[in-house]
Amino acid sequence: MTDPNVLVGHSTSDDAGVYRISRDLSLVQTVDFFTPVVDDPYDFGRIAAANALSDVYAMGGVPITALNIVAFPVAELGTEILARILEGGAAVATEAGVVILGGHTIKDDEPKYGMAVTGTIRNERIVRNGGARPGDLLLLSKPVGTGILTTARKRDLIDDDALAPAIVQMARLNDRASRAMLEHGVHAATDVTGYGLIGHAGEMARASGVALAIDANRVPLFEGVLDLIAQGAVPGGTRDNLADHASFTQYAETVGEAQRIALSDAQTSGGLLIAIAADGAQRVLDALADLGTVAVIGEVLDGPSGAIVVR
Repeated sequence: MTDPNVLVGHSTSDDAGVYRISRDLSLVQTVDFFTPVVDDPYDFGRIAAANALSDVYAMGGVPITALNIVAFPVAELGTEILARILEGGAAVATEAGVVILGGHTIKDDEPKYGMAVTGTIRNERIVRNGGARPGDLLLLSKPVGTGILTTARKRDLIDDDALAPAIVQMARLNDRASRAMLEHGVHAATDVTGYGLIGHAGEMARASGVALAIDANRVPLFEGVLDLIAQGAVPGGTRDNLADHASFTQYAETVGEAQRIALSDAQTSGGLLIAIAADGAQRVLDALADLGTVAVIGEVLDGPSGAIVVR
């Protein structure tokens, strides 16, 4: 299907679709849902909602409405747990200024929750994952390693206190990072989720026709991630990512196996990966300094389209 009002479709694996409704304004639309990544139903709802909203922020849009998507074994678990999941999602939606208009629920043996989200965006301010320019710096707004930590918790390798920092970050909106990149001249952006940092960086590189260099030691990781990888706390999705990323990624010999796995770790509600000129990058860092998680992790190269160099 083709339509001249589709300004961003699925051809470049971007984060959300953008549909023009007037000369100046477009709708941004996305959907995401998944099975629980944490035990607490309220936290699960918060994380799932923040994750769904993130796609709109990555495009430079403002989310305005959402629809809940629920699959749940009501007969086995009852409605109290489901209510807590929905309360968590509603809390994050309220924080974002998003109205939940309704939704749809089905019975299923495995719980799943997420949202279909609609936002608005000015046509001249659409941020795509294509547009990175040689010489740009790469910023990342959240630490990496949620897949490792949640897997480690499921295997009782860590306790709730060790997982808590990851829950805080997964439930945190990417709204401030989105506003900061728009204010200071972003060229391209994407959010880091299930395909891992390297995977989403590869999508940005291909869409932009450039190569990206990532400095492994500058990528912020949650505490204990490398040690947990050494203990085998690696989810299947992360291992699948690592194998897939090998086709377009070149690693320096000094980048160890644990670091390679961490950079391909399947994230939930990760940060924004932002390509921006050096002066704009510094202004974004200054604007978000209080978060304590934003870092320059590499640069954009005039190299083979889609190539990732990890040094």
